[in-house]
Amino acid sequence: MTLNLIRRALPAWAPAILMLAGCSSTSQVSLTKPETLFGLLEPYRVDVVQGNVVTQEFISQIQPGFGRMQVREILGTPMLTDVFHNDRWDYVFTIRRQGVPDQKRRVTVYFKNDAVERFESETLPLEREFVASIDKPRDVPPAAPNLSAEQIAALPVPAKNDTAAPKVPLGAARTYPSLDSTSR
Repeated sequence: MTLNLIRRALPAWAPAILMLAGCSSTSQVSLTKPETLFGLLEPYRVDVVQGNVVTQEFISQIQPGFGRMQVREILGTPMLTDVFHNDRWDYVFTIRRQGVPDQKRRVTVYFKNDAVERFESETLPLEREFVASIDKPRDVPPAAPNLSAEQIAALPVPAKNDTAAPKVPLGAARTYPSLDSTSR
């Protein structure tokens, strides 16, 4: 009785078993680069830049005792201001660009009596280091080889256009009445 039941249920379960077997073989391909489609196609990712760029040059201008307006003038408006932590401003910067590793930086400024008490940040790059880190690698075509005078002379010469022939405009030629008021 159970053997007969298995024979009838096997055709219904066969597609599911085959699909599961297929999933195990594609998981190895997608583990190398999960954002690709079967390791072959990489979808377009929109560049996402959020927050305030804070570099060593900016943070070196912040001194204990500065007021909130002075900090805002140097670093800009904070990305996060928490109503429960009124004496703390968080400057968060994230960038995601295709072809460049994702970056996330955070600077927290703590205030006491509306003056900077201290600030915390991870290691921040110099401005030129930051620009270099977000610069996409470009495909640069190889430079043209230096040719000798003999090689340049051996290059084919393009045919010259006959400039004496009048150029016929595309479409019908039109004449318009003069806009000068004296010709009326």
